[in-house]
Amino acid sequence: MTPNIIESLNSILRDEREYPVATIFNLIVHRFGEIFRKRYAEVDNSKATFIPVAETILRENMTTGDKLYVNNINGSTEEFTMLGYGHSAKVNLSRRLCSCRKYDLVKLPCAHAMVALCLKHGDEYGTSIYKYSSKIYSKASYLLAYLEPICAAQLEPEWSVAREYHEMQVLPPDFDPKLGRRNVKCVKGMLEPSRYKKRNKCSKCKRLGHKRTTCNLNVG
Repeated sequence: MTPNIIESLNSILRDEREYPVATIFNLIVHRFGEIFRKRYAEVDNSKATFIPVAETILRENMTTGDKLYVNNINGSTEEFTMLGYGHSAKVNLSRRLCSCRKYDLVKLPCAHAMVALCLKHGDEYGTSIYKYSSKIYSKASYLLAYLEPICAAQLEPEWSVAREYHEMQVLPPDFDPKLGRRNVKCVKGMLEPSRYKKRNKCSKCKRLGHKRTTCNLNVG
């Protein structure tokens, strides 16, 4: 896998990209249809309230939160201060905020919020974490995202084309073929890590950065 989504899709469709456009579309539908059905079945068969990734994050935050200390000086049931690992954090449960910013960004209770929820809800702590989490992680939301089917492209005789376009002649763009083998690799993005480039080593002075033909020892 690669952080470049275009490169990832390009690797999946490495063979199909040489086919006609309509065939490529149908192959993409087939590939993604299989992925969608697989993900839908995995989540639908799960008995958890949230999707597996969110459940894992919640359990890890609960384990980390067990090692923190809570300070509630003003007696509020919504604002708490957490201590531990040499740092402190402030949690506001009503606003779903934490000074560590993880709760704000991920929309799942962080380790600091877990301690506050445990103190506030007591025995109902295990079920309260879902009420303070975003609904986008629920099974219903996830299944709804993969519910819509992806329709395949129709055969050309079945296309519905307006009459004024039947006699229109569409010419391909001007193309200047270059000599040599055609480049089929995707150009790497600026943020993608490049492979290590081996430096030249001189066989005469054994130093890096140049070759034997450009070695300073050849001068004179």
